[in-house]
Amino acid sequence: MNKFVFTCGDINGIGPEIVQKALNKIYHASERAKFYFLCPAEVFERVSEKIPPSFAYRITDKPSGEDRASQEQFVEVIDIKEEGLRILPGSPTALSGLVSYRAIKESFEMASSGKADAIITAPISKEALGMAGIDFPGHTEMYARWSGLKDFVMMFISPKMKCALVTIHEPLRKVSKLITVNRIQNTLRVVVSSLRRDFNLENPKVAVLGLNPHAGEKGRIGKEETDVILPALRTSGFNEFLAGPFVPDAFFARKLYKDYDIVIGMYHDQVLIPFKMLNFSSGVNFTAGLPVVRTSPDHGTAFDIAWKFVADEGSIMEAFNLSKKIVQSRKRRNA
Repeated sequence: MNKFVFTCGDINGIGPEIVQKALNKIYHASERAKFYFLCPAEVFERVSEKIPPSFAYRITDKPSGEDRASQEQFVEVIDIKEEGLRILPGSPTALSGLVSYRAIKESFEMASSGKADAIITAPISKEALGMAGIDFPGHTEMYARWSGLKDFVMMFISPKMKCALVTIHEPLRKVSKLITVNRIQNTLRVVVSSLRRDFNLENPKVAVLGLNPHAGEKGRIGKEETDVILPALRTSGFNEFLAGPFVPDAFFARKLYKDYDIVIGMYHDQVLIPFKMLNFSSGVNFTAGLPVVRTSPDHGTAFDIAWKFVADEGSIMEAFNLSKKIVQSRKRRNA
């Protein structure tokens, strides 16, 4: 039996709504699967007034044991208790940041202890995390820290395009100094390993983008391509899989991403802008290199439509579908 845990995300955003909509669709279509939803009971009940659950559920303080989970089919809503809980639709608060963090932490503990095979995380607010005094820029960094990993990669997955990042949530003024031969090669190693282990691509075709306009024009605009990126590719040990560094704007204008299994960009918006233009309601964020499977929608909390119950659950549905495929791929390889 495969076991999936959903987190609520920021309770003042669309997270609880899209998880409930997704569970309504996937619960009856998923045989031999167990679902957990980490969410304050009060939030779950409030959402249920507008989106009645079509699934059997039980609200509990902690996940049931393996024997019970395998014998009964229902969603376990794990109550994330927080004193003075208050829902303020569309507003990041210290309390909403704390609740989202506690759900994420519990999900990691469940996956690490074998109570869950995959985690699907609803969107969080970095502002709310900061208000709660939690010093993490996002999910990816949390799970990596708790896993004791230094080498991990944020990937974005869709049927149209896969992409990965050398740097993640970094100010642009810092990016150039962070791009090193070692960092690029670690990214390549994690990406190639994940493509093989999680996506069954034994000989992946990998495109690597340059950093500067026109990919530096052989040092005339910038030297990162000649001094860092090219040496990293040539000495990576993955030469047969790699191409680049490409001129970023021309690469996407010519739709060259269609010729490769994945595109590796140097910084966040370099690949996320084209990716989201292609896949805004269907893209999935995946953390490669983790011992646990973790996916999420590629959109944010959508505070502007929070608790209006008009949010599209398509991306979190895709996140679940991808997590299921990766779990199955890993189990086949370990069989």
